[in-house]
Amino acid sequence: MNTTAHHLLTTADRLLADTSVATIASRHRGAAFALRSALETAVSDALLAAPINTGGGSMRAEFLCLRSCADADIARRAKAVWGMLSVGCHYHHYELGPTAHQLRAWQAEVRTLLSFLST
Repeated sequence: MNTTAHHLLTTADRLLADTSVATIASRHRGAAFALRSALETAVSDALLAAPINTGGGSMRAEFLCLRSCADADIARRAKAVWGMLSVGCHYHHYELGPTAHQLRAWQAEVRTLLSFLST
């Protein structure tokens, strides 16, 4: 696993565990950003390891290219959790933010995906 991705996972874990810092919503949103960044780092690294050049395209383009260098199920799961994390990163006045339970589930999925993508 990439050092940056590992640090981002640790940051997310600290934000979810430490109740003394900031508000719950801020910590949860920060954890979602850290998890999404860790996943994006792992996907970019997997594409760099393969002979695939996305030309600095968007993450959506990178997820499309991921299917050519990773198992289709892994690519699908990565895109799905990335989408959920993206929604969790942004404030919407008509929606509740992600819960700690949701973030822990996403964190477990990101850890699993990072282990698959780093091999």
